[in-house]
Amino acid sequence: MPSDSSPPGWTRPAALSHEQIWSAIDALAKRCGLTASGLAKRAGLDATTFNRSKRQTNDGRLRWPSTESIAKVLEATGASLSEFLPSSAASASERPTLPRLRLSAAARGAGFDERGRPIGSEWEQWTFPDFDDDQAYALELADDALSPLYRVGDTLIVSPAAPVRRGDRVLAHTRAGETILCEVRRQSADGLELRGIDGSSQDRTLGNEAIAWLARILWSSR
Repeated sequence: MPSDSSPPGWTRPAALSHEQIWSAIDALAKRCGLTASGLAKRAGLDATTFNRSKRQTNDGRLRWPSTESIAKVLEATGASLSEFLPSSAASASERPTLPRLRLSAAARGAGFDERGRPIGSEWEQWTFPDFDDDQAYALELADDALSPLYRVGDTLIVSPAAPVRRGDRVLAHTRAGETILCEVRRQSADGLELRGIDGSSQDRTLGNEAIAWLARILWSSR
C-alpha cells in the first residue's frame, strides 16, 4: 500500500496484497449490484477510479487504490472494514479463477470450440480477481515472440464475447485452422484488415467468410 496518511477507521493491513485489495473492491461492488465504475460514482469518485486500466501503469508498475477512496467507498455503501476485508483475504480455493492455456497451444488451434471458447483438458485454472466476463480466459506467453509488446511470462486476458473495434488487438482463428495474434487496422462490411504483431506476420485482409472467430485482448500483465 502507498505511504499516504490513513483516514479515520482505516487500518492498513500489511499482509494484504495488491490483488487482494482490488479483489475486495470488485467483490464489494458486486454485492451492491454495481460495476466497479458504479461503485466509484456512488462514493463520489471519478467513474474511472477503479477501472482495470488504473490498476497498473503502462510499464507494469502496480497502482494501489488510495486509502481515501477506500474510506469513501465504505462510507457510501455502509460496509464495515471487517466486511470489506474478508473477501480479499479469502483462501485460494475460494478466489475466482479463469481457464489458462499456453499461447503456443492456442496458436495450434488447440483447446477451442467453434465459437472460440475453451474446451478440452489442456486448460488449467488460474486465480484472478473477479472478472466481469464469464467467457474470458487467459493465455500465457512462454517466449518473447511478441516482444516488445509482450514478453515471456506475461499473461493475456482474452474474450470471444467482447466487441471488436479498430485498433484492438485480437486473437483471430480462420476457417483454414490458423490462429494468429494481430491488431485490427480497419473494419468493413466485408471483413477486416489486420496487422501482425509478432514481428514476422504480414499485414493481411480476411473476409468475413474466412474468419471462424475473434477474441479481443482485454488486459495483459507486464
